[in-house]
Amino acid sequence: MPDGVVAPPRPVTPSTILADELAAICRQFESVPGADPALIDRLRRSRDLAAGMDPYLDACTTTESPALAELARRTRSADWSTSTAGTGLEQEMLSGHVEGQVLKFLVRMSGASRVLEIGMFTGYSALAMAEALPDDGEVLACEMDPEVARFAQECFAQSEVGRRIAVAVGPASETLERLAAADRQFDLVFIDADKPGYTGYLQQLLDGELLAPGAVIAVDNTLMQGQPWLEGTTTTNGSAIAEFNAALTDDDRVEQVLIPLRDGLTLIRRVDR
Repeated sequence: MPDGVVAPPRPVTPSTILADELAAICRQFESVPGADPALIDRLRRSRDLAAGMDPYLDACTTTESPALAELARRTRSADWSTSTAGTGLEQEMLSGHVEGQVLKFLVRMSGASRVLEIGMFTGYSALAMAEALPDDGEVLACEMDPEVARFAQECFAQSEVGRRIAVAVGPASETLERLAAADRQFDLVFIDADKPGYTGYLQQLLDGELLAPGAVIAVDNTLMQGQPWLEGTTTTNGSAIAEFNAALTDDDRVEQVLIPLRDGLTLIRRVDR
C-alpha cells in the first residue's frame, strides 16, 4: 500500500463479517446471467442493512475528543506487522469510538473514580475512561508489552487527562497479585487482554478483594467473531471465549448481560456481596 495510505480495518466483528459475506454473495449473484432481479435486490438490501449499521452508530454517538481521534489515527497508521512487540498486533484491536463512549458512560453512571484495565494496547479505552473520571480519579492500565505501552504513553502525554492514567507493564496476573497485596480496590474493571487468560483474570477479581462494593466488570470480545455459536473451525481465542462465557453463565456469584456491541461486551456484577 502506498505511503500515507491507511488500510481499512478488516471485518472482525459479527456485523462486519456478515456485511462482508453478503457483499460477496451479491457480487456472485450479480455475475450470474439471468439471475432473478428481485432476489438480487433483496440481497443488496440485506447487505446494506448489515454494512450500514456500524457507520450509523458512529454518526449517532457523541463525537470522540480530539485526543482520542488522534490516538485512533496514530494506531491505524502504524505498521504493526513490523513491530518488534511481537506477532498478533493489529489496528483492529483498537476499542474505537462507540465502545469508547460506552465505557465513558459506564464510568460516569457508576460514579467510578478507580478504574482497572486489563489489556491496554495503544490506550484508546484507557484514555476514554480517563476523560470521564473526576480530577482525582485514576485508570491503572495493565499492558504486557513495553513497546505498546510506550506508544500509548506518548499518546496520553498529548491529552490533558493523560496524567490520570498509570501503566503497569508486565503479566496482568502478577500485577493483580501485587494490587491485592496492597489492598487496592476498583470501582470498574475493563478486561480486554489475551482471551485464554480471561477466566483466570475474572477468578482473581471474584476470589479476592480487588472489587469495591458495587463494582462493575466489563469484558470485551465476548462474541469473538461469532465463533462461540458457529459450527466449523474455531480458533484458540474462539474456544477460550466460548469456555469463558459458559463458565460465567454457570457462576452463581454474578449476574451478567452480553451486549452485541462490536465484538461483544459483557457487563458483570457480583450478587453475593
